[in-house]
Amino acid sequence: MIGLNHYLALSALLFCIGIFGVLTRRNAIGILMSIELLFNAVNINFVAFARFINPQEITGQIFTIFVITVAAAEAAVGLAIIILIYRQHKGVEVDRVNIMKW
Repeated sequence: MIGLNHYLALSALLFCIGIFGVLTRRNAIGILMSIELLFNAVNINFVAFARFINPQEITGQIFTIFVITVAAAEAAVGLAIIILIYRQHKGVEVDRVNIMKW
């Protein structure tokens, strides 16, 4: 039987992969994908705790829908910024782009 510990282990694994991706990627699209992994790890935690602690309430699912909405908005804005950076610099490597500096 799959219990809460299994979901927490999966979530921790996804979160670690996401952190590793954010810290090691040089490509902006790879960093955005790693951030999405972090969001998915949080969503798994929300739903798992809601299911195993108090299954009558749907607060975990409501928080998950909110996080998915924020992640979709983040992806849309992030991809728009990446497209603008690509048009200007012909690449999306974050260590080469320093347009935020004065």
